[in-house]
Amino acid sequence: MGLDRYIALIFLLVCAIYGYTAFFTMDHGLAPIMQRNPVWPSTFPKVLSVAGILVGLWILLGFEKSGTSSKAEIDYRRLTDYKLGQAILLLALMVVYALVLRPAGFLLATALFLILTSAVLGERRWLMMIVVAVIASGTVWYLVDQVLGVYMKPLPRFLMQV
Repeated sequence: MGLDRYIALIFLLVCAIYGYTAFFTMDHGLAPIMQRNPVWPSTFPKVLSVAGILVGLWILLGFEKSGTSSKAEIDYRRLTDYKLGQAILLLALMVVYALVLRPAGFLLATALFLILTSAVLGERRWLMMIVVAVIASGTVWYLVDQVLGVYMKPLPRFLMQV
């Protein structure tokens, strides 16, 4: 079994656990009036888990390999030939982003995360990266905070005190 199928198996197990949580444990604390709504807070996690399970099964059963050559497969014996440093750096940036999100605020942390990850992936148009990161993080913050009503601290505390 190839490395892609091992990864698909792990992905399938994660999606199955996520699906179990979405289908059987998330909705017990809902108020009785909310239980009559057609869309519950667990609706999107349910759809996401089912889609993840289907994709994991698709890869695990090998349906995506029909008509492709074997050169496209990942050779786990030659992992050093791949851009492993970039992948590890991206994972480290994700962890740092999660740790910095509250102290730095959503706008600053997200904009810096987007700029740094695009630089790691090879983008060198710095002005474009900064403009896109600021617009994207501002748009997401506006939609979540103002439209959905979920409060997210936009900036660090020292920048918010005027």
